[in-house]
Amino acid sequence: MRLSDATWTDVRDADVDVAVVPVGSTEQHGPHAPLGTDTLNAVAVAEAAAAAYGDRDRDGVAAAVARGETAVTPPIPVGVAEEHRAFDGTMWVRPGTFRAYVREAAASLTAHGIERVVFVNGHGGNVEALAEVARRFSRDPDHDGYAVAFTWFEAVGEHASDMGHAGPLETALLRASNPDLVREDRIEAARAGAADRWGEWVAGVNLAHDSDEFTDNGVVGDPADGDAERGQELLDRASDALVDLLRAVVDRDVPSSSARR
Repeated sequence: MRLSDATWTDVRDADVDVAVVPVGSTEQHGPHAPLGTDTLNAVAVAEAAAAAYGDRDRDGVAAAVARGETAVTPPIPVGVAEEHRAFDGTMWVRPGTFRAYVREAAASLTAHGIERVVFVNGHGGNVEALAEVARRFSRDPDHDGYAVAFTWFEAVGEHASDMGHAGPLETALLRASNPDLVREDRIEAARAGAADRWGEWVAGVNLAHDSDEFTDNGVVGDPADGDAERGQELLDRASDALVDLLRAVVDRDVPSSSARR
């Protein structure tokens, strides 16, 4: 169920096991990929996993019948992205603002009996904040909610080592899920100004706080290495991993709100 497309009576009458909350960013992704790349990719993975959640072939007939459905919420499109502030169009909020907004948005779902939540993240700058949000949400004595955070590009096996910024992985997933948004005529320009790796490292410390300190055009990695076929494999791997996580979250025993006090 896509929450923004449903009516309130649809939600009332549904048997929702878990909410999937896509979380992205509005930030530069080089000259070839849209500012909404992280959000678009998070939504693609979230919706693919939601569609497969009740798949009988994976879960067995009895388990599939026993399961309810997922509710995919509208995405949260602005995150912790000040590191890209030098590039036009980038938006960001402070980490505390982001944490409060995401946690309160998720907590609103518990008022309707949707108490299990998985944040599906598409932006590296959100990782630390979302981990804290999930912990605080799960410890909140005011409801029985439980949450975890999932970052799609950490769940793609050996491909994860190629994660840069607007590089092969993000471009590949866009080519598979939103191909019309990739400016193919700008790929060579994206390659020409790209950095080989994220940051400037000495003794295990990144000396660069902002991305424009090490990449001329905001790109890290070679977007030409991410074709649509690779993007489909990334989507399949990430969504399969997310399905497994959704089922584990739904099946997990968690303390009640009274036990948290």
